[in-house]
Amino acid sequence: MRVITDLKLDQKSRILSLTLDGGRVIDLSCEYLRVFSPSAEVRGHGPGQEVLQTGKEMVNIAAIEPVGNYAARLVFSDGHDTGIYAWKFLLELAENKDANWKDYLASLDEAGIKRKE
Repeated sequence: MRVITDLKLDQKSRILSLTLDGGRVIDLSCEYLRVFSPSAEVRGHGPGQEVLQTGKEMVNIAAIEPVGNYAARLVFSDGHDTGIYAWKFLLELAENKDANWKDYLASLDEAGIKRKE
């Protein structure tokens, strides 16, 4: 099983880098992490209750707080701070980044919303 050994935030580029055992580094944007937050206010309380997150292009991570030995709470610059990012969840986000992002962009398109680059 892969293990996250370090988290490094580059606030200028708004990228959180996950270092895995073995030295591999995976970069995840703050926007990506924000729109896929595991919190109930983003995911809802059941299937079909997800809330499409928009306008998060410039969001940053203001703080990273450890939660035991299994997770981190990411505090975002837009005030969102209720997501607990378990290591397993972060690894799943990293593993599925391309497919998740494609689905997110399709959801924005279906809603008639354009991202600001």
